[in-house]
Amino acid sequence: MASISSVTQETGDNVEFDSGQKYFGPLFLVTMLFFMWGFITCMNDILIPHLQQVFTLQNWQAMLIQTAFFGAYFIISLIYYIISITKGDPIGRIGYKNGIILGLIISAAGCLFFYPAASFESYAFFLFALFVLASGITILQIAANPYVTILGKPSGASSRLNMTQAFNSLGTTIAPIIGGYLIFGAIGDLDISADAVKMPYIALALTLLFIALIFKLFKLPEVNAQGVIVSDSGALKHRHLFLGIIAIFAYVGGEVTIGSNLINFARLPEIAGLDEAEASHYLALFWGGAMVGRFFGAVALADFKNNLNRFLIIGGIALLAFVTIINVYDQEMALYALAFIGLNILVIIIGRFIPNRTLWLFGLSVLALLAVGLVAKGQLALWSIVAVGLFNSIMFPTIFSLAIKGLGKYTAQASSLLVMAIVGGAVVTPIQGLVADLSGSVQLSFLVPMICYVYIVFYGFNGYKPKHS
Repeated sequence: MASISSVTQETGDNVEFDSGQKYFGPLFLVTMLFFMWGFITCMNDILIPHLQQVFTLQNWQAMLIQTAFFGAYFIISLIYYIISITKGDPIGRIGYKNGIILGLIISAAGCLFFYPAASFESYAFFLFALFVLASGITILQIAANPYVTILGKPSGASSRLNMTQAFNSLGTTIAPIIGGYLIFGAIGDLDISADAVKMPYIALALTLLFIALIFKLFKLPEVNAQGVIVSDSGALKHRHLFLGIIAIFAYVGGEVTIGSNLINFARLPEIAGLDEAEASHYLALFWGGAMVGRFFGAVALADFKNNLNRFLIIGGIALLAFVTIINVYDQEMALYALAFIGLNILVIIIGRFIPNRTLWLFGLSVLALLAVGLVAKGQLALWSIVAVGLFNSIMFPTIFSLAIKGLGKYTAQASSLLVMAIVGGAVVTPIQGLVADLSGSVQLSFLVPMICYVYIVFYGFNGYKPKHS
């Protein structure tokens, strides 16, 4: 087949597309990145209660783990943005492939720093290691998210991003189980020490370096940087991007703070009275819900000629999720999960497979679930918070694709700004921890993420509309 040069509608980047070329191989590799950084990010939710015991920390001090991690997103993205408007887009200069490899190497270095941090028993050293680790993931995010939108038809960008984000959620689903066993299970109840994190993070470092080697050896489609490097800040003149940056801040802040407090919430006597290892299974279901929901979103927002195909695939995914849960856990947990999966599908249908409409409907659903979690007790309260994961599912990829829509040459610049907004996880999480400390109630502190989801409802209802200011 003859190769033709085209300009993507979503990005404006010049890409050499082959009219018969399939992008399964490159998408598979990039999807592996989404899985890995999801796994690593969710390991923080295991670190928080563990290091809180090791160093005898208050809630707000323990939440500094998320501040260090997601603070790197802000600082590194800010540096990237400043470079892009003064010297030109760095990823455009070195290429997506080299940018990904660089991010993997930096992340691996951060994982290796966990060994001396544990040896010196220094909480500050742990925070530094998390900052370095997240710095590498920030570079991966800046490169990988827009790259996924480029690899294929522009009309399917939101669907592809939902699919890769689903595998990101697969990583966050597995992490609490594996991390809970390696850290909590390995040390038992008699020996609470920092040494338990050494081997898990060395293994992660080796895995990241191995993936970097695969990327080095594999040939990826390159984006032609000619005409893409833009040395001005024109991206922020677009209203839907500016409001989208705030929406990403609110979404990540809300999702991360709920995940970070879920184990402590499940430990409350009036909720479930679980220990850390048992509670980590509910954390896995929280992130697993995001994974299932993103698979739903990938199907719902894909290009299908009729809705019957959507319903058949979504129904198949729901059945598979139910069978998996009933085999891994028990019938009661599977029935709770099935009820909330059914509610999720119903909201998708009401949204009529329209991205922005589905977004604000999901936001309203999260607000309702958080309200129940605030006032109820026992399993109903616990499952209402766990079910938030299902409705978080499509939010990040949908906000991201809506925010960069039609930006053309400013897409790379917009990507760095959106990734910078992931700092919401660093800001909102300690605020909820502080509210929990001051009020003496972890349950009451869930008022904090509710504020975040109110804004997401606004963005899906109105803020997404492209208007050049």
